[in-house]
Amino acid sequence: MNTNLIRRSSSLIFLFLAFLTSGLTLAQTVRSSPPQVEILGTQLLHVTSAIVGQDYDLYVNLPRGYQDTTKTFPVIFLVDAQWDFPLTQAIFGEQYYDGFVPAAIMVGITWGGVNPNYDSLRARDLTPTNVKQMPQSGGGPKFLKFIKDELIPYVESKYRATKNRRTLMGSSFGGLFTLYALFHETGSFDRYVLTSPSLGWDNEILYTYEKEYAAKNTQLPVKLFIGVGGLEGGGAAELQKFVAQLKSRNYKGLELETKVIEGIGHSGSKAEGYTRGLQAVFARPTLTLLERILDQYLGKYQVAPQFTVEITKANGSLLVLAPGDTKIPLFAESDSNFYVKGMYLFVRFKKNEAGKVIGFEVEQFNGTQFAQKLN
Repeated sequence: MNTNLIRRSSSLIFLFLAFLTSGLTLAQTVRSSPPQVEILGTQLLHVTSAIVGQDYDLYVNLPRGYQDTTKTFPVIFLVDAQWDFPLTQAIFGEQYYDGFVPAAIMVGITWGGVNPNYDSLRARDLTPTNVKQMPQSGGGPKFLKFIKDELIPYVESKYRATKNRRTLMGSSFGGLFTLYALFHETGSFDRYVLTSPSLGWDNEILYTYEKEYAAKNTQLPVKLFIGVGGLEGGGAAELQKFVAQLKSRNYKGLELETKVIEGIGHSGSKAEGYTRGLQAVFARPTLTLLERILDQYLGKYQVAPQFTVEITKANGSLLVLAPGDTKIPLFAESDSNFYVKGMYLFVRFKKNEAGKVIGFEVEQFNGTQFAQKLN
């Protein structure tokens, strides 16, 4: 018998057995339960609402710098957290790093208990009226009362939350509920971010709510963002119609921004919609300052031993000239505080007792340092 053939056959059998063994090992690994993955830095709380008679789970994300016990933080409340909390928490982190939003506490609200039926429960809690097609619908008033009378006091007693600085976010039925809250508990939130709201719910009852609000109020002091996907059928037209009614009131204090997100459907509107929405409702002011105020800041500054920058002026605004012909425009949010759009970079000018500018404090994501004025 050919010994080379025997050796070759034995090698093939060995490789085949090794393949089977590795396959069995892999199969056993796949069949075993992997560990649960949690979002780093978040907390899970359980609350029971006496108003609704329902257990709720709260997903909480505390902001960077929360360990500083001298600070308080605005709170963002998000409905449908069972689906949207990971997405929104990630979006918020990106926008914070880029300087668009302040540090904030995020509270995602979802349903607790054993094997909750999210589709049924959200159809109950996020709809303001009952329609016969959904027998469980119409629990919105109770859910809103739970948020106002039970949840907000609970969160503000447990965390260092800034009073009256709250944002409400939701999409689809969540967007419907957010608008319902806007017209029924306006003062509970000062910012509203929503996408793809169910504007046609119950024969467009939201229009009735808005009309009733307008009959009693000339002010709507909130920041409101509404986004829809461009591929949502009639979503863009419905949004245009609703916004036209809002604008016709000329509400004092209303800051409204809308966006049709092209090439996106109903559910996908949340990714860009929440991003643009957070940017819109937390947008910093862009002030136009007098020339004499700007002129006092012009000159060269020592940022580091081997690094200087020059602050000059262009088109009525300050401009930082850095090495390498880098030009960075500064936008004013007060007479002495400036920021860079799209970056976590804040410049705060400092004066001595005589009122002379001595330098500026520059805050970046990794820390703060002082730059001394040289001339």
